[in-house]
Amino acid sequence: MTEIPSLDPPKRVLMGPGPSGADTSVLAAMGLPLLGHLDPEFIRIMDECQQMMRQVLRTENEVTLATPGTGTSGMEATVMNLLQPGDRAIIGICGYFGDRISQMAARTGAEVTIVTAPWGSPIPPEAIERELRAAPTKLVAVVHAETSTGVRQPVEAISALCKEHGALLLLDCVTSLGGVPVEIDEWGVDAAYSGTQKCLSAPPGASPVTLSPAAWSAIQAREAPSNSWYLDLNLLEAYWDSRRAYHHTSPISMTYALHRALALVLEEGLESRWHRHESNGRALQAGLEAMGLTLHADADHRLPVLTTVRIPEGITDTDIRGALLQRFGIEVGGGIGELGGRIWRVGLMGESSTAGNVLFFLASLGRLLREHGFQADVGAALDVAASRLDS
Repeated sequence: MTEIPSLDPPKRVLMGPGPSGADTSVLAAMGLPLLGHLDPEFIRIMDECQQMMRQVLRTENEVTLATPGTGTSGMEATVMNLLQPGDRAIIGICGYFGDRISQMAARTGAEVTIVTAPWGSPIPPEAIERELRAAPTKLVAVVHAETSTGVRQPVEAISALCKEHGALLLLDCVTSLGGVPVEIDEWGVDAAYSGTQKCLSAPPGASPVTLSPAAWSAIQAREAPSNSWYLDLNLLEAYWDSRRAYHHTSPISMTYALHRALALVLEEGLESRWHRHESNGRALQAGLEAMGLTLHADADHRLPVLTTVRIPEGITDTDIRGALLQRFGIEVGGGIGELGGRIWRVGLMGESSTAGNVLFFLASLGRLLREHGFQADVGAALDVAASRLDS
């Protein structure tokens, strides 16, 4: 008789670039009784999710929904629906995920113009302006929180330029939503998407998406349907609005988790949540520098929710990350793209953003670095970090 495998995943301290930890009530929500995807009670849950997404995104956009799939589904849905052959798009690339947007944009048949910045710096607005002046443009896309570099992109100046030149602005908020201020309406963002597994602290599996009236009008004015049937926003919106037209079997349990996670964000309060992430992130960064390490992202544009730290000379990336996982149960991320093997990515997102995790990580990392020959000043790191944390 074949032995049936058991399912018993270990408990980890998730401090990588995602997923983050999840509150027990969010995980418990996924075990609630299943409903049909057109059951009146499930429709009510969808409506409540939609309203809470608007609150967290700080928008009044009527077209606000969650695409089935991780944050990449929101990226693909917005890019594929907003662009069609012949459109011109300007894509800001200062990291791995900006490049992913550009690859998707190219697959729509649009004319893609790339504006770059070093991996560790934001896109300068003047570079976007130069390209906007060069030719009529349908869409400008930038990443608000670049997960590969730990950089926060200023938005308002780029948004003003888009309005001046008649272009739509698409914003990737996968790593920022719920952790740092995201002001869709105030900033004049036309389309945005996020993910559930970062600062919202739900399991991966849904992508909040919102579209301004201008962006929605552009989608409805397409000459041909989107290249993606599953992520056709016209079809998805018909399921999320009062028509409730069948499109797909909704991920019922994932919607429960999103509902509970959004409720927890609003119960904490957005401003309080932003402050918690800011306090813990800056304490971690101060501790890492006091330890003798160098942070990668530009000082003026560092995210508090995702910190990139350069790997010291003589230290092997995987040796330290492997030991953190095996000996301390801490998961952190390595570099990707051109930063592979050069940095560690340390997340303090959602449920994982705690003062205890800051101090536990610094003590654990410092001990391992000393064992591998780097003279980390662990005491100074802990003292400095503790002084920066909220009491």
